[in-house]
Amino acid sequence: MENFIVSARKYRPQEFNTVVGQSHITDTLEHAIEENQLAQALLFCGPRGVGKTTCARILARKINEKDGSVSEDGFAYNIYELDAASNNSVDDIRELIDQVRFAPQVGKYKVYIIDEVHMLSSAAFNAFLKTLEEPPAHAIFILATTEKHKIIPTILSRCQIYDFKRIVIEDIQSHLRTIAQKENIQYEDDALYLIAQKADGALRDALSIFDRLSTFSQKNITLAKAAEVLNILDYDQYLTIVDFAKENKIPEVLFAFNEIVKKGFDPHIFIAGLGNHFRDLMMAQNTTTIDLIEVGEKTKAKFVEQARKWNAQQLIDAIEICNHADINYKNSKNPRLTVEIALMQLASLTANVDVTKKKSS
Repeated sequence: MENFIVSARKYRPQEFNTVVGQSHITDTLEHAIEENQLAQALLFCGPRGVGKTTCARILARKINEKDGSVSEDGFAYNIYELDAASNNSVDDIRELIDQVRFAPQVGKYKVYIIDEVHMLSSAAFNAFLKTLEEPPAHAIFILATTEKHKIIPTILSRCQIYDFKRIVIEDIQSHLRTIAQKENIQYEDDALYLIAQKADGALRDALSIFDRLSTFSQKNITLAKAAEVLNILDYDQYLTIVDFAKENKIPEVLFAFNEIVKKGFDPHIFIAGLGNHFRDLMMAQNTTTIDLIEVGEKTKAKFVEQARKWNAQQLIDAIEICNHADINYKNSKNPRLTVEIALMQLASLTANVDVTKKKSS
């Protein structure tokens, strides 16, 4: 049986041009290497899973390649990685400082990558200060952290800081599409969009979800299966409930809500999501705001179609009803009833319009 390699490792970028969504950093680093203007201490900071360690490794290898200290099979001799989460004591740092003093046997630079650097103890930080301020000419330090605020200012002032950003949904979706094609996995574009949305800007999280889904769905990732695995209410369920509300079908709305609760969804999350759905319908009514809806293209088309059935004032009222229920949910002695009252009010919104029309005629 062949060993399975998770996508996050299998498709870890090996070149700067394959790093997703961080071109502002990769371009700067490439120019710095080309023009020989690389700082001796760099700090990569940003959220998890956005490419800090990957960029650190690529940079270290590029320095080695330029240096001529890479073997024929691509092994880079002068790269040292230290995980500060498990090597955070003063003794670990002193050992590192002792190593740093010696020049490399081949090539020009020794590159030290210190991951999760915020985990170092304050004594270890202080022991590291002098070396970081005046490193030997042959040493380059690349520090990586998810929590910049935990690093003491004296360390920050000695480093060139690179801020990694959360990766946008479209970039993650595009990357997942590429991997799906390479792995011969069938997919729905909206399902990949949902995965990217759930990952919250972290590519590693997106790839982890993608692996889980491809296994569960037997290499056929659909929106319905993605919603099931991620325990997310499918957009179609909101679309159906809103259609029932438009037609004033109170029993059907309450039955649909009951089915959602039976599946184990929190009514509080449901009503907040319904409010967000009405907000998206509001955005779908205008071509200038349609891009503010964070859903896939097929789903967006369904939103536009549904939005035509409502006028702006009805949608504003619906958003207010959902928001009111969301606020009152936790303080209510009967939270489920709070949601059901909101649903009945939503299903009565257009009924009032019909009554007014009959009276006037």
